[in-house]
Amino acid sequence: MSEWVYLQGDPSELLTQYHHFSMVKRQGSADVRFAITVREFAVPPPGQRVRFYAEADKPVNQKTASFVPCGWGSSIFAALGDCVRLIRQFPFEGEEGAGS
Repeated sequence: MSEWVYLQGDPSELLTQYHHFSMVKRQGSADVRFAITVREFAVPPPGQRVRFYAEADKPVNQKTASFVPCGWGSSIFAALGDCVRLIRQFPFEGEEGAGS
């Protein structure tokens, strides 16, 4: 565990470190770039038992049931892995409503 987590004086402060990743999803003849941010909380936020939360910058599956890929985990690897699996599993169906 890094030393920065000890700077949090109160759990309600939600002290967080951000980790940034990028991936390209090849879809047909197009490349779709996703930026993924993993938030590492000093202590798990209220209602959670794990410290890492990953979220992509745009939704997938827009024409059926649009959602933004994300993942929780006890490590960067676990949270990022869940998010990447969802990006791979569901199609990106265009910029319309993508919030890019």
